[in-house]
Amino acid sequence: MYPSDREIKQGLRERTEAGKQTNEKGYVWRACLPKVKPVKLLLLDVDGVLTDGSITYTDEGSEIKTFHVRDGFGMRQLQKAGVKIGIITARSSKALLRRAQDLSITHIHQGIRNKVEAYEEIRNSLKLEPSEVAFMGDDWIDLPLLKKAGFSAAVADAMPEVKKAVDYVTSMPGGRGAVREVCDLIVEAKGMYDTFLRSYIEP
Repeated sequence: MYPSDREIKQGLRERTEAGKQTNEKGYVWRACLPKVKPVKLLLLDVDGVLTDGSITYTDEGSEIKTFHVRDGFGMRQLQKAGVKIGIITARSSKALLRRAQDLSITHIHQGIRNKVEAYEEIRNSLKLEPSEVAFMGDDWIDLPLLKKAGFSAAVADAMPEVKKAVDYVTSMPGGRGAVREVCDLIVEAKGMYDTFLRSYIEP
């Protein structure tokens, strides 16, 4: 069967819109590079950012979290670029501690309602300026800290009010590579993206 004129027109419209989105992402990406270049610390929310926001319990009451391997790889590359990573989350989880241990993340604040206080504590301990700190969130509770951080980012499926308040919105949803996207952005701003990539292409 051949496509109808209507189907062809619809396909052309979708292709045009996809092209617009690609160009827009490219522009926003490039525009953010100068702002993320000074970043020395990336702070992350967990539920809805490092995970897809789902909460699963076993029959025994233990909480299960699922993390994306590409996010983990991105964080390792970011650490290689000299950027530290920290976690500030309103919930508490043993699974998160295990994941943080796997990734050598030592700045972990769980059960935090006032994320700005935790941010100030970490920032002061590392003697960093606000411009040297990035934060990534997804919901209203993250808004006060997103406004404080030198660079702010939200996942693609964040609340609309959050996406309006940040410097950068990822193309990927939480728990599905969104953190990797921001890690890549910072690594590129540091001028190390191509070097890191070549180390895998030309070992």
